[in-house]
Amino acid sequence: MVKIFFFLMILSTPNQPSVKYNAVIYADEVQCNRVLEGYMNAYEAKPEEYKDRVLTEAFCIPFNSFNIKGMKGNIGA
Repeated sequence: MVKIFFFLMILSTPNQPSVKYNAVIYADEVQCNRVLEGYMNAYEAKPEEYKDRVLTEAFCIPFNSFNIKGMKGNIGA
């Protein structure tokens, strides 16, 4: 078993039946947190009109996983 980091982005917009999400896995916490910081900085740089229409949060969630052969560096393989 290996530890991976699940980067989860959640977006909410008015008049939609549900929230939208996207997720990516990273091999280490540093890389995940770097992406998280960049994502949130990009959102904060958007105009206020955009932020009035789109709300977002993002998280780096540690997760134990089986080996992932297709992942960069064949984590755990």
